Amino acid sequence: MKSSILATILLPGLCGSVAFGQWQTQTIDTKADFRGLCVVSPKVIWVSGTKGTYARTTDAGKNWSVGAVPDAEKLDFRAVKAFGEATAYLLSAGPGDASRIYKTVDGGKSWSMQFQSADAAAFFDAIAFWDEKNGIVLGDPVKGQFQLLVTADGGANWKPLAAKNLPPALPGEGAFAASGTCLVIQGETDVWFATGGAKTARIFHSKDRGQIWEVSDTPVVAGVESAGIFSIAFRDKQHGMIVGGNYRKPSDSGATAAITSDGGQTWTPLDKRLPFRSAVAWGKDRWVVVGTSGSHASQDNGDTWKLLDREDYNSVGFISTGEGWAVGPKGRIATFAK
Repeated sequence: MKSSILATILLPGLCGSVAFGQWQTQTIDTKADFRGLCVVSPKVIWVSGTKGTYARTTDAGKNWSVGAVPDAEKLDFRAVKAFGEATAYLLSAGPGDASRIYKTVDGGKSWSMQFQSADAAAFFDAIAFWDEKNGIVLGDPVKGQFQLLVTADGGANWKPLAAKNLPPALPGEGAFAASGTCLVIQGETDVWFATGGAKTARIFHSKDRGQIWEVSDTPVVAGVESAGIFSIAFRDKQHGMIVGGNYRKPSDSGATAAITSDGGQTWTPLDKRLPFRSAVAWGKDRWVVVGTSGSHASQDNGDTWKLLDREDYNSVGFISTGEGWAVGPKGRIATFAK
C-alpha cells in the first residue's frame, strides 16, 4: 500500500535489563532507502530499494556490490527474493506500470523484466517463493479484489489467480509495501498475507498455493489508512507473529502485535505492547522486530521484549542458523551480533 550500539535503555512496560545482541552497521556506497531484504545464507544477502537500487554480498558483509537496474532509476524495489549468489527477483511497487518484476541469473550483471502491470490501479506489495520455480506476488485490491500473480516456471510466465476464489477486500483495505514481509510462505503449499487500512486488520491464508483462501480477523489496530498489520512471520507452520500499528504515530504503543498457535486461524494480542513495527522475523531462538523507532527481541514468544537500539529500520530477516540482517533508509544495512 502506498504509503549499532548495544542499547541498555528499555521502553516502559518492556521488561529485562540486558539486550540480546546488537546491530553492527555495514558500510555501503549508496543513499538509497532499503525495504527489500533476503538473507539467503550466512554469506549471501541481497537488499533492494529506491532509485532502482540493489546490493549484494557474498562474504557475509565484508564487501558489498551495489548497482541499479538499467532504465529503472525511478522505481522503488520494495522486495527482493534470491536463490544463492546468482539468481534474484526484484519487485517494484506501483502505481500502475511501475509495478514490475525483474530477474537476474548472473548476480546482477544483467536483468530481464518478467512482468509489468498494464492496470493503472495496480500497486505491488510483496513477492515470495515456495521453491525456485513456484512463486507468488501480492498487490493491492483492484475493483475490490486483491491482486495475486503466480508462476510455476521461475517467472517466465506470471498468471493472475482467479478472483472468484479470493474473499473480497474491505473498503479501504490493502497491504503495506513497507518491508516486503506482508506476504509469507511455509512448506510446499501454504501462503499467508496481512492487511490494514480498513476497519479490521486481517490475515488471508491459503493451503494450496492460492487456489482457496480463508480469512481471519486480528486484534491489531486498524481503522485508518495508515494502520494495520505490516509484517507476518512463522517459526513453523502453526506458530507465527504479526506486527504493525500506525506508521504515522511510530512511537505509540497499543495493539501492534499478536501471535498464533493454530496456523493463523486465531490471533492473540501480546500483553507487552510494542510501538509501531514494520517487520518481524524468527531468528533461530528469538523473535526480532524492527521499525522506525528502533528494534526489539523476545526469547519467550513475545511475553517480554528487550530493546536492541533506537535506529530506523524498515525490514529484518534471519535464517535458521541465527544469522540476521536489517535494512533501512539512506543505505542503512546492519548485521545482528549475538
